Amino acid sequence: MSDFPPVGRPHLHFRSCDSTNEIARGLAAAGSGTGTLVTSDEQTAGRGRQGRPWTTPPGALAYSVVLRGPVEIPSTVPLRAGVAVCEAVESLGADRAMVKWPNDIWIEGRKCAGILVEGRPQDGWAVIGIGLNVDVASEDFDPEFRDRVTSVFGDRAPVVSPGRGLTEATGALNASLEKWLDAPVDDVLAELGSRNALEGREISWQGGSGIAAGIGDTGDLHVNLADGTIINLDAGEVHLNV
Repeated sequence: MSDFPPVGRPHLHFRSCDSTNEIARGLAAAGSGTGTLVTSDEQTAGRGRQGRPWTTPPGALAYSVVLRGPVEIPSTVPLRAGVAVCEAVESLGADRAMVKWPNDIWIEGRKCAGILVEGRPQDGWAVIGIGLNVDVASEDFDPEFRDRVTSVFGDRAPVVSPGRGLTEATGALNASLEKWLDAPVDDVLAELGSRNALEGREISWQGGSGIAAGIGDTGDLHVNLADGTIINLDAGEVHLNV
């Protein structure tokens, strides 16, 4: 039996806050242990990768959990989180979920979640932030992104009792993260390989383009260039060439 600490204990929930990641970072810096969870129904200053704003419409969940050793920081943490979110949303009834490298979760080619891992490796802690569209009505999405995003409950959103959906999603994330944060790295990589949304597809990034291949054991994306060269992307943002 795993001795990994329970995820979600203790659990602080807010109706509204500035950023669950900021609160979790403060708790981690003050000594809170692995599994400490901060959630909120609304964020007034949420953010995604590269400092972009992250909105939390009604029916979305802002979720941030503290990690300490024995978890590697940061290394495979984003990979583990991606697999965990995929499994969690499927347990709620969603269709097959895929990881769009480096930090998005897709259902049928549309984004349902984003992951932001932050921390201070020198101090031995990190925070996994997850923004998950649980039961967001389509009209509540920003019109600019409406055709590229979706909810766990998809066309069934919003559910009869929105609060129930968020509670169920929190429990599913807790259980799935607890499992995958403690899983052997080979198992994580195998599962991630089967959920690579970019596999075999033409992508571009600042400075180049190519065909996405596998994901390496430190989270880098392998790309085949037109001249036959294989390169590894270890950070940044990629776009599908459609």
